[in-house]
Amino acid sequence: MGKIHNIGVLTSGGDSPGMNAAIRAVVRTGIYHGFKVFGIRHGYNGLIYNQIKELKSHDLANIIQRGGTVLKTARSKEFMTKEGMVTAYNNLKANDINALVIIGGDGSFRGALEFSNAYDIPCIGIPGTIDNDIFGTDDTIGYDTALNTVIDAVDKIRDTASSHERLFFIEVMGRDAGFIALRAGIACGAEAVLIPEVDTPLKTLKEHLENGFKRKKSSNIILVAEGEKAGGAFEIAKAVEKDFVDYSVRVTVLGHIQRGGSPSAYDRYLASRLGVAAIEALLEDQKSIMVGIQNQQVAYVPFSKSVKTHKTIDPKMLEMIDVLNV
Repeated sequence: MGKIHNIGVLTSGGDSPGMNAAIRAVVRTGIYHGFKVFGIRHGYNGLIYNQIKELKSHDLANIIQRGGTVLKTARSKEFMTKEGMVTAYNNLKANDINALVIIGGDGSFRGALEFSNAYDIPCIGIPGTIDNDIFGTDDTIGYDTALNTVIDAVDKIRDTASSHERLFFIEVMGRDAGFIALRAGIACGAEAVLIPEVDTPLKTLKEHLENGFKRKKSSNIILVAEGEKAGGAFEIAKAVEKDFVDYSVRVTVLGHIQRGGSPSAYDRYLASRLGVAAIEALLEDQKSIMVGIQNQQVAYVPFSKSVKTHKTIDPKMLEMIDVLNV
């Protein structure tokens, strides 16, 4: 499509706190370098239905502190069809847009990889998801805010758990990844954490709870990642409830409160840094890559690697849960 002069930016998949800060950084950095930047509403659906509008610097005023995404977001099955991609490409050409910045998760990057392979248009990804499950970046935009939301909720639940000597199972988000549950579990002093990456037999969990009961613990907090193989928090609670008659068992599902709220200082910083990096990547003629953060430095990670490689849990973090609950 020739030299880049117009750039499109969209948010796709699940929203995460800090997406607005990333949009702001992409648009203002693009303008700084002489590009026109166009906002695409409702993710890839906006490409298909031509929901495209040029953004000016003042359009991004007072959004850095807001959760969600001012461009709206969606998941688009239509975009993944041949017909959908043809329509999307034709709309980009009609608007004279010849580069894309996609803020989202691995599903969004898979779509960007296919689109970039099919058409001669550079696509740069910015990792925005609370799950922190994207390979090639230490942190994703929204993860830190979600952690703080979980910790605040768990701290409040522990107050009532201690007062009533209750056993609480608290389910957190993460799809098939346990990054939120594990790090939040360490930060709030949970007695156990159940994540899909590690098979924890119910017998082992019951033994752990029994040891705590013998030590006269007045309450227990168990964090459960929503993709845990033994089932969600309700299923696990039912399985152990009959063995602990001295505890009143309760379940709390934190749900979508984890995706909302004003982004933390770190998420605002990370989003701003990666937004700037996305434009710099285009200036360096990069395409089909994600800009991530590794050891506090910006890293370029090919989409083919970020979407095909599984991000693993650090086993030492799991050990910490047991060590800190002696």
